[in-house]
Amino acid sequence: MHLLITICARGGSKGIPGKNIRPINGTPLITYSIRHALAYAKKTGADIELSTDNDAIKDVAAKAGLTTDYVRPPALASDMAGKLETIEDIVLHAERKHGKHYDYILDLDVTSPLRTMEDLDNAFAMIEKNPAARNLFSVSFPKHNPYFDMVELKEDGFVGLVKKPEKQMVARQEGPKVYEVNASFYFYRRAFFDEHPLIIIKNTLAYEVPHMCFELDDMLEFELLDYLLREKKLDFRFQ
Repeated sequence: MHLLITICARGGSKGIPGKNIRPINGTPLITYSIRHALAYAKKTGADIELSTDNDAIKDVAAKAGLTTDYVRPPALASDMAGKLETIEDIVLHAERKHGKHYDYILDLDVTSPLRTMEDLDNAFAMIEKNPAARNLFSVSFPKHNPYFDMVELKEDGFVGLVKKPEKQMVARQEGPKVYEVNASFYFYRRAFFDEHPLIIIKNTLAYEVPHMCFELDDMLEFELLDYLLREKKLDFRFQ
């Protein structure tokens, strides 16, 4: 079985300047994902590739143990570039470089580092044992449920529930199970990229992360994670 681990880190960030290499609890953010990639590669024999357009990110990654000879094309370095296109390009590069065809791709998102080796092992076992699954992503139990306390604006100007439940609900737990994508990691079968990669949710599995996990979108969340790590407030062991 051939596995490729990808880490995609663009230089530009508007919400949090220099986000991918900004220190969090004294460590550049990208270093946490590089550590996970190196540890998982040691267990599985996977190859690792970094996709970036930024020399500062390359330097920080090299200090963490991950070097790269790949240069992300300018067309994939803009705000409008899609993540799947970016992954596909680095996959093709890695296959030419290593002379192999990968069976699976694992993408680790730099901005959502709260994951464990157990998460990756359990998630991979899910997709491996289900031949019909083409991809899998990590999710968390949400604070809100579209069948209970999420509303949308209707054509008449009033709001209504996003999803109409079959029966009246008194608690969000009573409705169909829904998830919030936490963007921490994604597994793909290689065939996924031979299809139309813009269709993400099709024969897709969800791995529910059993601990705290969230994506860093703004400085408040960045400072929150810095505090949680510094004060050892996480509800699981994080390496």
